Amino acid sequence: MSGTPATPQDAPKQQDAPDRYEHIGVFDLFKAGIGPSSSHTVGPMLAAAQFAQLVSASGNIDQVQTVQVELFGSLAATGAGHGTFPAILLGLEGFIPETITQDDLEHRATAITASGSLTLNGLRSVACRVDEFVLRPLTIRRRHTNAMTLRARDVRGESLLEETYYSIGGGFIVTESASETADEPALSPPFPFRTAEELLTACAEHDLSISDVMLANELHTTERSEIREGILRLWRTMIECQQSAVLRSGTLPGALNVRRRAPDLQAHLERQDPERSPQFWQEWVNLVALAVNEENASGGRLVTAPTNGAAGIIPAVLHYAVNYTDQGRAADQDERDGIVERFFLTAAAVGSLFKMNASVSGAEVGCQGEVGSACSMAAAGLAEILGGTPEQVENAAEIAMEHNLGLTCDPIGGLVQIPCIERNAIAAGKAINAAKMALWGDGKHHVSLDAVIATMRETGADMSYKYKETAMGGLAVNVVAC
Repeated sequence: MSGTPATPQDAPKQQDAPDRYEHIGVFDLFKAGIGPSSSHTVGPMLAAAQFAQLVSASGNIDQVQTVQVELFGSLAATGAGHGTFPAILLGLEGFIPETITQDDLEHRATAITASGSLTLNGLRSVACRVDEFVLRPLTIRRRHTNAMTLRARDVRGESLLEETYYSIGGGFIVTESASETADEPALSPPFPFRTAEELLTACAEHDLSISDVMLANELHTTERSEIREGILRLWRTMIECQQSAVLRSGTLPGALNVRRRAPDLQAHLERQDPERSPQFWQEWVNLVALAVNEENASGGRLVTAPTNGAAGIIPAVLHYAVNYTDQGRAADQDERDGIVERFFLTAAAVGSLFKMNASVSGAEVGCQGEVGSACSMAAAGLAEILGGTPEQVENAAEIAMEHNLGLTCDPIGGLVQIPCIERNAIAAGKAINAAKMALWGDGKHHVSLDAVIATMRETGADMSYKYKETAMGGLAVNVVAC
């Protein structure tokens, strides 16, 4: 790997939220993908696949001899531990996170690395070597710290096509060439909202719950049956992710040799709590969160919620809602499906506020943007399931985020393992407590969700770059990775 880092720069200040309304739907925030990172694995794979398609569409693919990869900021700093390099190689071959198989993940990337060549968009063999990736961890691009530039070169080394991509968190990508002022057709869902205040106003004026508002907006573009089936498919993927994790034994990939705890914890709970007593709800919640994030750390299949690093929180809290609340225990299968749907819709409404007005990227605002956002989303979903008013749901989301402010992203060894896995379990418990606290009140509170989101954005802008998924600060430097 080559490239001399530029002069260290602090991360760019978070930009103010745009004036134009942008609808972010449930299937934008929740996507099936692969671990260990939505911004470092899912996003780069999607970007590389998009670049491969651009090369094909250009008509110059037969002239391509090599593809050069240049990574900036957090992608360069922690890409090795986050699976970024094989994700790019596989994306250039045309694989995408939603459909790639475990066999492809385990074997195709190894073959590409060993040979130093790949099949660009499945059409042409070209050279692309990981040890020639250009890494610039201290160079922070203006739009986002997670930046990557891809160049297709001919036999003379001349550039045939070049594009810079930004992986902005949660698997979302944007390109350098895309105009920030593009004249896009405006979406006109029935209840557009960019703030929690606007969302609560819509609920009050039309006597709707937050999930009702979100569902109405989803119906603007998607059939009703597709919404429910899509949400239930995501829920099944979450369950399958947990089930896969408890069947794996040994240690997680990487130099830390972190022991997998989910199999032993599952076996212990099945012996101690065969009847699923409410007494052990927290242990089961912990298990779900730990299992999902161990599977993520293994590069397995999971649901981005809203990021991979925070993917265990929402399934753990939803497990609680379905199995340990009066509403869930008394429900038949159809009613349970309705609980799952309402939970996802409510969580997505809150998640869209973070995405529109702040960030869900650990590389941009620290782990408050990942675990904090997921904790807030889960608290909101549970509060609605427990019968909370829109004001109580908003209060639950605010409580959860308020007590994650300033949370840094400092993975040891650049791996999504310590403190990430345990952090999900702790945040799941925090989300459940936040929902219950909100229901004790009447929804009136001093700090609004909008205020706490703005505070999170400002805190992230002020946070030192070394605490934003670079493995250059915090636990990452105070605990030896060996």
